[in-house]
Amino acid sequence: MSGKVFFLTTVSLSALVLCVSASPAANRFPVTHIRSEVHRAISAMPGAVTLYDQNSDDSGVAVLSTNFTHDFDSFDSYGADDFAVPRGHKWKIREVEAAGVYAQNSNPAQSENVLFYRDAMGLPGSLVAECDGLPGIDNDGSFAVKIPKSCRATLKGGLKYWISVVANENNACCTEWAWETRSGQLGRAAAWENPGSGFRRGCPEWGVMTSCVGSYGEGPDFMFTLKGKDIKLLT
Repeated sequence: MSGKVFFLTTVSLSALVLCVSASPAANRFPVTHIRSEVHRAISAMPGAVTLYDQNSDDSGVAVLSTNFTHDFDSFDSYGADDFAVPRGHKWKIREVEAAGVYAQNSNPAQSENVLFYRDAMGLPGSLVAECDGLPGIDNDGSFAVKIPKSCRATLKGGLKYWISVVANENNACCTEWAWETRSGQLGRAAAWENPGSGFRRGCPEWGVMTSCVGSYGEGPDFMFTLKGKDIKLLT
């Protein structure tokens, strides 16, 4: 099943695109993308236990979460969303699935980065685990990323965490991936940052995604699923 992707350009839909008119590179990197249907990730671990799932309520709008080639580092942008581990449990994350979309004429991602953070007053805080350059299964922009033992996160019950999924698009100019958003909200609203401030959105550090990006039909949360091992602790 192939979903049609609408690439918002500054020529036809300038009022809907987040860009910096003074910068040619920014004109090539809209922050939001619209698609007609979402593709489900093809699991790398069939039968794995689903620990958390908010891959539903697709808004039809995706938000940039891409690590660009070094010539465009100022436009590197990252999305993140929160989840909670129930009390009396411990989770070992073995796979992350994330629904997303490529811009028109974009090359597939070379790899994906998956990062886990502790919660800090409703935004991503200290880093728990960073898994860079992972070769996920790519179904037209929806990833299933197996987490290797070397960086597998073990998350404690009763705590809130954040996950960030980032596509490494280091192959050419103007090729990007955006993380699909959902209409509903679970927990805190998703976060977003553009550390190099190339988009001049006022979020060089983590901020509420919809406040950083604007209101272009995107939902308050990102779409993702966590799979792995659920260890029930004695109480």
